[in-house]
Amino acid sequence: MTLTRLLTTAAVTALVSGAAFAEGTIGIAMPTQSSARWISDGNSMVEQFKAAGYETILQYAEDDIPNQLAQIENMITNDVDVLVIAAIDGTTLSNALENAHFADIRVIAYDRLIRDSAYVDYYATFDNFKVGVQQATSLVDGLSERFGDGPYNVELFGGSPDDNNAYFFYNGAMSVLDPLIADGTVNIVSGQMGMETVGTLRWDGAVAQARMDNLLSAHYTDDTIHGVLSPYDGLSIGIISSLKGVGYGSGDQEMPIVSGQDAELRSIKSMLAGEQYSTVFKDTRELARVTVGMVDALLAGGEPEINDTTTYDNGVKVIPSYLLEPVSVDMSNWKDVIIGSGYYTMDEIQ
Repeated sequence: MTLTRLLTTAAVTALVSGAAFAEGTIGIAMPTQSSARWISDGNSMVEQFKAAGYETILQYAEDDIPNQLAQIENMITNDVDVLVIAAIDGTTLSNALENAHFADIRVIAYDRLIRDSAYVDYYATFDNFKVGVQQATSLVDGLSERFGDGPYNVELFGGSPDDNNAYFFYNGAMSVLDPLIADGTVNIVSGQMGMETVGTLRWDGAVAQARMDNLLSAHYTDDTIHGVLSPYDGLSIGIISSLKGVGYGSGDQEMPIVSGQDAELRSIKSMLAGEQYSTVFKDTRELARVTVGMVDALLAGGEPEINDTTTYDNGVKVIPSYLLEPVSVDMSNWKDVIIGSGYYTMDEIQ
C-alpha cells in the first residue's frame, strides 16, 4: 500500500472515529456531472462528510449559473451549517453569499475561487500555478523526446475565462513557455496567445475540438504541428480527435505532444494508446479530506489549517487557503501514481 493510500485511509479512519462528535448539515454545490472529475469530487466529499458524522446535500448545476444560484439559495433556506461551493462562474455568487452570511452560514470555496465577495471564509484547492508549470514542463519534455531539438510548432489552449483557476494554469504554463517563445525554440504559428484569445468557455471539449479544426486548416496545411498546451483532459480529448482527423498519429505523422489535467479515465487510456502525452493528477480524496477538516474546525469554533495567506485575492480580500500538491503523470509514472494510490484499478484501465 502506498504512502498516499495510507494517508487517505488513515484520514477516513480518523474521521469515522470522530463521527460521534460531529453534527450538522453541509451543502455541497458542484458545477457539473459532465466531467468525471466533479463526480469524483462530489462522491469523495459525501463519503468523508458522512464518515465524520455530517448530513450532506449534494447538488450539481450542469454548468447552468441560474441553476447553481437557485440550488445555493435553497440550501440556505434549508439552513445548512456550511456551504462548500465549486462555482461555475466565480463572479456571480455575491448576493447568495451575502444571504448565507446573514443566515450565519460559513462558506468554503472548493477548488475554484469565488470572487468579488467578502463572505468567503476559506479556500481549498491545489497549487494551480504549479499545475500550469507542470503542464508546460511535460509539453517541453515531450517535444524534446519526440521531435529532437526543435524549433517546435505549438498551439495554446486555455480554460474557461469565468474560472479563476484558468488564469493560474495559463500563467504557470507561460512562465515556462515565454522564454522558449522569445528565443525561437517554440513557435506559436497562429499567433494566438493570451486567455482572452485562447480561453475555452465552460471547459467544453467540443469547443476545443472545433478551434483545433480551425487552427489546423488555417495554419497547418503546409506546416506540421508538434505540440498543444491543453489545461484539461476534456479539452485534450477533443484536441486529439481533431488531430487524428487529419492523420496525426497514423502512418508517418507523429502524434503531437498534448498535455492535460485531472487524470480522467479516458485520458489515462489515451496515454496508454500513445495519444495524450501527459496529465496532472489532483487527488480529489485529499481535497475532500482538507475540506472536511476545515468544516470540523469552523463548526468547533476553531481555525482551519491553512498554508497560504497571500496568493488568492478575490477582489475584496485575500482568502486564507490550503493548497495541495499536484502530480505530473506520464507513461513513466502513471502506474505508481494512479494505480498505486488506489485512484483507479487496473480493471478500470484495461
